[in-house]
Amino acid sequence: MGGATITLERADVDALAYVEVLLEENDLPSADVRSKPECFYVAREGDERVGVGGVEVYGSDGLLRSVAVERSVRGEGIGTALCDRLEAVAGEDGVGTLYLLTTTAREFFADRGYAEVERTEPPEAIRATTEFADLCPSTAACMRKRL
Repeated sequence: MGGATITLERADVDALAYVEVLLEENDLPSADVRSKPECFYVAREGDERVGVGGVEVYGSDGLLRSVAVERSVRGEGIGTALCDRLEAVAGEDGVGTLYLLTTTAREFFADRGYAEVERTEPPEAIRATTEFADLCPSTAACMRKRL
């Protein structure tokens, strides 16, 4: 596992602006952050905010989304630790299968046990999310992991 020690906290109203900024800095969709605030988390290392991520839960399926790490701490295992925590949160919420879309991090997620699947494979609730339907380009890889 990654060497980073982070804490994960649900993004409160004040933290949503940070989530939006970090996503925009990393060319990730941010248009629906305010409409789904319960989905987003902020990762901290000590007192510093070092990343963000989200999980949308649809019964036993979930959508891992909006994972971004501050440029200043890249390569330190923050992304791995952040994904570990988000997957744990999803599992605690009853998610058995996580899906995601990515245009830039195929290898990172493949190394974490995600397999590429056809974009038509996820259940309807996942395919109907704003991320699938509107925000991510059709060229994004669709990946799945059973928790």
